[in-house]
Amino acid sequence: MFPDIWVMQQADNGGEEEAAPVDVQFTDLPDALVACKVAEDLFNEERLKAGFEALFRSFDSEVQFQYFKSFRRIRISFRDALAAAEARLRLHKTDFNGKEMRLYFAQSVHIGSPRLEPPKPEKQFLISPPASPPVGWEQSQDATPVINYDLLCAISKLGPGGKYELHTATPTTPSVVVHVCDDERGDSSAPDDSDQDDKPRPPRPKIIQTRRPDYTPRVEQ
Repeated sequence: MFPDIWVMQQADNGGEEEAAPVDVQFTDLPDALVACKVAEDLFNEERLKAGFEALFRSFDSEVQFQYFKSFRRIRISFRDALAAAEARLRLHKTDFNGKEMRLYFAQSVHIGSPRLEPPKPEKQFLISPPASPPVGWEQSQDATPVINYDLLCAISKLGPGGKYELHTATPTTPSVVVHVCDDERGDSSAPDDSDQDDKPRPPRPKIIQTRRPDYTPRVEQ
């Protein structure tokens, strides 16, 4: 039924190439095909459906068809993988009713248990939060926080309008200087500093609401 597969081998005596058969195993191939992007007329007209099924019955008289109209696909199940492979070899990308027919092998899904089993214990740490900690896991103690008093002292001396050099320049690196911006918020939530009491605060800008256009009711007939 399936066409012979040949490869060209070079003869030892004359250097000429000769064809030699190759044994191909089809036990790993699926025994079903899926026709994709099928025309919608095929699902409604019995005449087209009978002609479509006749193409595959020539390879297997007991072939079965399952029509999935919503996905525009048809599953064709054969008795063995050899008939499915031959049908795809001869009918893939052929014309049927004015459109190209595309056939693909159906993938088999093997489910060992009818229930969804929990993950293995060594992989349960991927669940957030984990169902149980891994074997040998111990909670680590938080380290004592380190307080940098020099940094706190430098921050407390920062004031508006001043500049402070954080990093002195070297022959290979530039210096890092922080310029403190003036406080122009002008709200009562700002801290009251002695050096800011003498400076007048700018008035807060007033937000002007956009006026709604005049609405003129009209009667539509």
